[in-house]
Amino acid sequence: MTEKTSQEGDFRLISPGHSMCPGCGVAIALNLLSKGTPRNVIVSCATSCLEVTTTMYPNTAWNVPWIHNAFETASSVASGIEAAIKHLGKDWKVMAIAGDGGTFDIGLQALSGMLERGHKVTQICVDNECYANTGVQRSGATPYGAWTTTSPAGSKSIGKTEQKKAIGEIVAAHKIPYVASASVAYPTDLINKVKKAFEMQPSFVHIHCPCPPGWKFDSADTINIARLAVETGMWVLYEIENGVFRITKRIQERKPVQEYLKLQGRFKHLTEKETEKIQKHVDSEYQRLENWEKHECLLA
Repeated sequence: MTEKTSQEGDFRLISPGHSMCPGCGVAIALNLLSKGTPRNVIVSCATSCLEVTTTMYPNTAWNVPWIHNAFETASSVASGIEAAIKHLGKDWKVMAIAGDGGTFDIGLQALSGMLERGHKVTQICVDNECYANTGVQRSGATPYGAWTTTSPAGSKSIGKTEQKKAIGEIVAAHKIPYVASASVAYPTDLINKVKKAFEMQPSFVHIHCPCPPGWKFDSADTINIARLAVETGMWVLYEIENGVFRITKRIQERKPVQEYLKLQGRFKHLTEKETEKIQKHVDSEYQRLENWEKHECLLA
């Protein structure tokens, strides 16, 4: 195979006919990934919604060499693929894909090891903020206050009681060349970051992928909700290139977080007090990131 990008033809990582839900943010992310991914790619894919909906035996929707692996081993399998390619002297690229559960939690050890060893791999996290494939359980990516089946809301619970894990900063602490966040609502930004990630391996791209059944919203609202996440500051688009942090989509006048929360059933139980708490956290985090960017600090 020769290295070509998807712009040189109608290249798709996956074909139509998979069984992902209507409005699935992960499905949208895969279509956008196709526009920035080299054709000569081998994919290591962890157990996830993406895996089970694209490889129902005996069929597959994948158009590239693809390996299914356990929840926790996307990065370790990708490491082995990269080592084999290097040994064979082949000009192939390696991409590992996992959900938030397979990245933030179960797969964090393997991801850290892969980055520490410096394997030339681009890891993609398609983040729907829960273990959607196994019943919508909470993960390290689930935001504060969100309902899941293992962080239920009730008279004695407000949903998840912990904040979302800062996975991008954890990854960047390994001092790899490139880390970025992306959103399905901002396709050009996402595609350009994926292209850069393949040029600057090892690299990591964290994609926000709204989930209609898990977040309890109408499937027609996926892009609107993804855009509101950025417009309210609940999701910040940034990149960390050789340790230097930069916000890539600056929101001059952020909308209240309530505009984002009210469209999702997973947050419908929140009181005004809890919503204000989320707003204060978002404001604080946005200010922290702006200060990081302003001072052009390298990640310590």
